[in-house]
Amino acid sequence: MYVIIIGGGQIGSYMGELLLKNKCDFVIIDSDHNNIKKLSKKFNSENIIFGDGTDPNILSAARIEECDVVACVTGRDEVNLVCSVIAKFEFQCPRVVGRVNDPRNDWLYTIGMGVDAAINQADIIGNIVVEEMSMKSLMTLMKLSKGDHSIMQLIASEDCFASGKKIEDLNLPKSVLLIAIYHGDDFIVPNGKTVIYPGDRLTVFSSEKVIKEIEHIFTKKVN
Repeated sequence: MYVIIIGGGQIGSYMGELLLKNKCDFVIIDSDHNNIKKLSKKFNSENIIFGDGTDPNILSAARIEECDVVACVTGRDEVNLVCSVIAKFEFQCPRVVGRVNDPRNDWLYTIGMGVDAAINQADIIGNIVVEEMSMKSLMTLMKLSKGDHSIMQLIASEDCFASGKKIEDLNLPKSVLLIAIYHGDDFIVPNGKTVIYPGDRLTVFSSEKVIKEIEHIFTKKVN
């Protein structure tokens, strides 16, 4: 996988660290000298490009024609939207993710503006607060821009159907994908042979239509 990150602040830098740990190919584009200086202490020079992420020449230099995902995560919504439009409609990037800084601009982050998935930090935090207070076992982290799929987090309960089973034996719905598993302090990129244990924290991509089925598999006690 090859990812282009536009914006080398805290979020862009953290994304780079995650991609590096997972041995993914990536480059971070930023036009701020201070950010570039900080990035150079963490990443190799081939992972960093100094320049304007809205400049098609810079994007071409970053090999955007070859990338799988463009993540527009600067601190300015207008920049993120312009980058999204260029990435999607000029370079036909398969997946474009956009960071929403001001919740009032959330309505702009649509497929018509080139955004496949919008990361609205205020919405994420709001969901975490509300759903933690209601003691739900499943927490919505992010709704994708089309609204019918979400990225969620849940904790596998004791004696649930999935406990002690391999993922390939769970018969998960086709619209469900396990993205990551946190087993204690260990981060796991799951595959079919990965075993689910009670207390595992799961990050799941799923259709809204099968949420109850997911809860039944991972959080409901088997009688």
